[in-house]
Amino acid sequence: MTPASPPGPSRIDVAAFEELVADLVADGRVVHVQRIPARPARHAPLAVPLPPDIDRCLPGGSAESLWSHQAQAIDRLRRGEHVVVATGTASGKSLCYQVPIAEAVADRIRPGTALVLGPTKALAQDQTRAFTEAGFPGVVAATYDGDCSTAERTWVREHANVVFTNPEMLHAGLLPNHRRWARLFMRLRYVVVDELHVLRGVFGTHVAHLLRRLRRICDIYGSSPTFVFSSATIGAPGRLASDLCGLPVTEIVDDGSPRGERVVALLNPPLLDEDDGIRTSANSETASVTARLVGAGHRTIAFCRSRKGTELVAADVRRRLPPDEQDLVRPYRAGYLAAERREIEAELFGGHLRGVVATSALELGVDIGGLDACVLNGFPGTIASFWQQVGRAGRDQRASLAVLVAGDDQLDQWLLAHPLEVFTRPPEPAVVNLANPFILHPHLACAAFERPLSHGDERYWPDLLDDGVRHLVQDDLLQVRAGPRNSSPRAVW
Repeated sequence: MTPASPPGPSRIDVAAFEELVADLVADGRVVHVQRIPARPARHAPLAVPLPPDIDRCLPGGSAESLWSHQAQAIDRLRRGEHVVVATGTASGKSLCYQVPIAEAVADRIRPGTALVLGPTKALAQDQTRAFTEAGFPGVVAATYDGDCSTAERTWVREHANVVFTNPEMLHAGLLPNHRRWARLFMRLRYVVVDELHVLRGVFGTHVAHLLRRLRRICDIYGSSPTFVFSSATIGAPGRLASDLCGLPVTEIVDDGSPRGERVVALLNPPLLDEDDGIRTSANSETASVTARLVGAGHRTIAFCRSRKGTELVAADVRRRLPPDEQDLVRPYRAGYLAAERREIEAELFGGHLRGVVATSALELGVDIGGLDACVLNGFPGTIASFWQQVGRAGRDQRASLAVLVAGDDQLDQWLLAHPLEVFTRPPEPAVVNLANPFILHPHLACAAFERPLSHGDERYWPDLLDDGVRHLVQDDLLQVRAGPRNSSPRAVW
């Protein structure tokens, strides 16, 4: 949910950031500073007005506050087009699918349901909270993940009309038990795939087959959902989205949201041994910059590449702060108990923490809110991820600072030797390989378990189904049986 736009940031905030950057430049650690100016909002009306009960739930109290890309996405989704919204962080992408889902749920003739897939539990919890707080009439949003108890899972199946889950739970919990989810599937109007840009390589290929299995199950129950993909800036988002769901997808990439002024500094740890090229630890430099920002009263997030690095940097930040401020900084990573994660997330979303040191678990679209600065402990590997992490700070048109602390690997050092590449290189396109037999064959076996395969399933796996089934039959993982009279044979698990 995109909050109402507050007044623009004060020059005092920008001046404070400039002072810190100037100090880092003076001692030679910062090799490049990029200033990205603020950008005004562009609004657009909807082709058809919203029902009053939904209209008043929008930020600003009406659809007149919608930004241009939001209005375009909502209009296309209402027409049944499959859409990918690939705009910057804090551009209100969630609202693009929240509004059509709210309309579908409120449909008096045939109330609809929705399924929202995200890659992390933290993102699902945040999106569920935001959707619930929006107050759309009739919407019952709930999270279905590995942290749910048996009673909670039963409640979600019986009552929720908007289910937030992840690909693993869709694979292991919903699809093989689709009869228990018949109410959801027979009314399914929208399938949302959040954080499209992380669905690359092996993980993306798994999700592509998973979405085809989902479409098969929906066909059993007479539904044909519209797919909505949400992504940070990425190369060729429409092609990736189409590869994932096997359907034509319309791109929406013209970002109409406002943005506050942003200062991005590239920092190279000082050399300790010029002959061997040994530099100060990136962990130490990250902790130093983060502690200074937190000590100055700026809400800050620092990203580390590993769980161990997260704990080390968080402990170092706390050591550098006065005793009465040390509890204002906490680490966040995978591996914590569910209760610990919920506690940290509540403190983050409530604004009680001034600093958090996290892995990429908090990179993916979580609206922490009110962050002033972001520190990256090493280049995250892709330009898309870089901008995704940088965009965690500076929401609501706030001025923000981002500092990239280079590691000692070759890519980090090359980028700091060519700093303009960071700001001019376009985001990388992501690719998936549907023909990978080590992924295709197990998914076909799962599909056969959910419903026997037939030649009609060629529409989901064109040019792949026959060879895949033949391989599984030869390995005794599937059996070919005669179908009903006048129908083709079926492959069953």
